Amino acid sequence: MPDISLRLADLADKPTTGRLWLMFRHDLSELEGDLPDPDGSFPDAWLHLAFSEPDRAPYLLTSGDRPVGFAFVRGLLGPTRVMNSFFVVRGARRADTGMRAAQGVVARHPGPWEIAFQDANAGAVRFWRRVSTEIAGDAWTEERRPVPNRPDLAPDVWISFSTTAGPCDARPVDDGT
Repeated sequence: MPDISLRLADLADKPTTGRLWLMFRHDLSELEGDLPDPDGSFPDAWLHLAFSEPDRAPYLLTSGDRPVGFAFVRGLLGPTRVMNSFFVVRGARRADTGMRAAQGVVARHPGPWEIAFQDANAGAVRFWRRVSTEIAGDAWTEERRPVPNRPDLAPDVWISFSTTAGPCDARPVDDGT
């Protein structure tokens, strides 16, 4: 796979990110039991918030001229950044793409971080524990918290760690400049 680039997405990227969002929600539907809306879409409030709220940042991940994923961060104006949504298309997984993208996003926003995922998503469990260890060594914690307004779902797993200013030690992700 060619080198990957991670860049802050702008409004021109919203349609592309929206199509990736459908793939992301489709993947999660297996875990959450959600079905598409009657028009075939999934709820996309987080997608719209990522592009409109001042304390959020949407990132687009590309390989050459192909979109391969996204990361939505929230809490930029607060004390803790949260990886709100993170997705890499299946064809780009297991090639260190996700690791490099996650490290690149975290490096751009030093400070305390939280990342949530579901225990039933075995790939996410392995991935986010590995990312946390690569970024913070053994200085990260994990806890389970109820999903707000979804008592039908198992609690989310939340990983917390903190970073300092400057890039992480991992291979950098080309920022497109």
